[in-house]
Amino acid sequence: MTRDLYLLIPSADIQEMEYLKNITANMDDEEFRRFISVYQSRRVDPQLILLLAAIGLLGISGIHRFYIGQVGMGILYFLTAGLCFIGTIIDMVNYKNLAFEYNRQKAEESRALVS
Repeated sequence: MTRDLYLLIPSADIQEMEYLKNITANMDDEEFRRFISVYQSRRVDPQLILLLAAIGLLGISGIHRFYIGQVGMGILYFLTAGLCFIGTIIDMVNYKNLAFEYNRQKAEESRALVS
């Protein structure tokens, strides 16, 4: 199996690729294959976070926060109309950071599962 992460996870950005290279550097081929399989099923595409945040501007604020597991923030956004839309707009600007933090957490969980 190829270890070229760019081919295995084409939607990942540079920051995510570097992080994945660092945590998979010491894995043998079997661990690497299992890690990629588990991680791909758990990671979220940053574009989906952006889309869900944009839906928040239409009246369902906080859905992107629920999707990435931040239930408390999701409830807060829902009850305050995305903190008067300001929080939703900020999240639309920072959607890559939200996705990277979520994906980093899922990468750590995936690494723990295959080790």
